[in-house]
Amino acid sequence: MSLLGIDIGTTGCKVACFTDEGQLVAAAYREYDIDHPQAGWAELDAAGVWSKTKSAIQQVAQRATVDPIRAVAVSSLGEAVVPLSRDRKILGPSILNFDVRGEPYLDTLAQVLPASDLYGINGNTLGNHYGLTKLLWIRDQRPQVYEQTDKFVPWSGFVAMMLGAEPAVDASLANRTLLFDLETVDWSPRLLALAGLDHEKLPEAVPSGRVIGTISPGIAAELGLPGGVVITAGAHDQCANAVGCGVIEPGRAVYGMGTFICITPVFKARPDAQAMILRGLNTEHHAVPDAYVSFIYNQGGSLVKWYRDTFAAEEHRQSQARGEDVYGALFSELPDGPSGLTVLPHFTTTGPPEFVPDSAGVIAGLRIETRRGAILKGIVEGATFYLRSCIDGLPGTGIAIDDFRAVGGGSKSDVWVQLTADLLGRPLTRPVVTEAGALGAAIIAGVGSGRFRSYAEAVEVMVRPERTFEPDMARHLSYAEWYGAYREMWPLMAGYLRAIVQRGR
Repeated sequence: MSLLGIDIGTTGCKVACFTDEGQLVAAAYREYDIDHPQAGWAELDAAGVWSKTKSAIQQVAQRATVDPIRAVAVSSLGEAVVPLSRDRKILGPSILNFDVRGEPYLDTLAQVLPASDLYGINGNTLGNHYGLTKLLWIRDQRPQVYEQTDKFVPWSGFVAMMLGAEPAVDASLANRTLLFDLETVDWSPRLLALAGLDHEKLPEAVPSGRVIGTISPGIAAELGLPGGVVITAGAHDQCANAVGCGVIEPGRAVYGMGTFICITPVFKARPDAQAMILRGLNTEHHAVPDAYVSFIYNQGGSLVKWYRDTFAAEEHRQSQARGEDVYGALFSELPDGPSGLTVLPHFTTTGPPEFVPDSAGVIAGLRIETRRGAILKGIVEGATFYLRSCIDGLPGTGIAIDDFRAVGGGSKSDVWVQLTADLLGRPLTRPVVTEAGALGAAIIAGVGSGRFRSYAEAVEVMVRPERTFEPDMARHLSYAEWYGAYREMWPLMAGYLRAIVQRGR
């Protein structure tokens, strides 16, 4: 049998078919844009994304006829949900996590739900990047949409439903709403009551890998898939990434290089809540049973895309026309050694520990002789320094990282992965399949459909390391001064940057 993995990201979807021995049969990718109807708003057109997802599935299905697809799972971005009617009609756009809508609700929520109480139930601290405040905004500002919505479904569940599954969401994605109870592994009556949201408007919460339906005959015919393909509950994309690169045991961590650069460590016991709250770190169920993960992240991948679209738009169009990837050429322009720039990667709402919504990016040190390659390198340096400062605080939580696995689109660049190893002073291992979200989803489908007895067995069969990038410690030490300058920038400029943002609204 072969297994289909679908990975729905913030700016693109990947679909891949694998044999049950881990060999890639076919893959397809479709990119889409984030809509910004107003300053600070960010949303996805769910109908448009579904159309592109179907196109990618059709392309893969055409090449996967020898060993027919028997099971599918979907990994997806977190936080955002799609409003669906009972007959699966899309009722509005999907508001993304860095959209500013919902911010006015934070003060009221903080008064009724102290951080320690929320963390004890949900494993997250309050923030506008989660789904809760967006649901409140829809309830109050789009009451017709709220009333007509039968289910607000995270993206993995949305795609699964459009394929034919019943309304369901796995524990990892349910957690991203702030309405989920980690201990009961179900929606929290207390959190729903405090928020004033209706339980019945949320899909059933289930474990990753649970069978939730089969692909409907009409969709199977439209997409060129065989009948009876089993649909299993998927996972938050970072959890699927972890499965897809073998990060299923404590001590290992994903270094995901996609739209978000996200470090995902695995651990078994829930850490001390106060230690995690201090560092802005969450606790979430892994797709793997009896394990948890946390996320250290920023939008470094989006910044590299911004650089591409701003400094190399024409080259990108020409590369697309030739069927080539422009990033190889762009990364070949990076200068040796430090860029000479200090970049604060606050181009949008930041990740942990502060989740700053009212900052702005900074590129300091520009000179008349500065070339664009230095700007790209400075962006990567700044995004990596951000994550390094978070890693420095991990020992106080009891979470250990002994082994990084580099995955995602950015990990295809030897230059980028080696630069990351040098900046962190830690080795990174890249697996053969770098699109780990799609592979992880396929593995989840394989375990859920009964092809594999366990995730350990599936990973042993389907995940293979390709190369380890050892850090150049001399280069690592050459960055010490620049890392220090980076650490000083935000405290020095916080007030000024917040004033700029306020004036721009």
